[in-house]
Amino acid sequence: MTKQLITLNVNGERSEVAVEPSWTLLETVREQLRLTGTKEGCGTGDCGACSMIVDGRLITSCLMLAVQADGREIATVEGISSNGDLDPVQRAFIDKGGVQCGYCTPGMIVAARALLNANLNPSLQEIREGLAGNLCRCTGYAKIYDSVLAAAEAARA
Repeated sequence: MTKQLITLNVNGERSEVAVEPSWTLLETVREQLRLTGTKEGCGTGDCGACSMIVDGRLITSCLMLAVQADGREIATVEGISSNGDLDPVQRAFIDKGGVQCGYCTPGMIVAARALLNANLNPSLQEIREGLAGNLCRCTGYAKIYDSVLAAAEAARA
């Protein structure tokens, strides 16, 4: 296969990378750009561990081809913080114990950030719906939901 040169705008930084047509955004970001915070869980778009925000929309990066992301704005879990300061979502996940084992955490944080970008005052039901595409296999969702509620409150303050 012939590689194709694409431009990815990831976390505010522009990068040109040569990709195979079959490479996913997830593997390109992890392998080519060395941003390994985003995890691959299922590889079929069912678990949400690979969540990224592309042009303001939450996506499962294991299902998006890298060539489809050419020229688009992409945010990974590494790009959620700014200037070395944790985003309110990241801080709340730490403070409220939403991190648990940590494997689903990057995807949960990105999904929560996408939710709060659209709705700064979500109800518990809206949080459940906003995170419905992200699976946690540890202990459950109570601390995750508490984390998102705390992040929303902190962002409104």
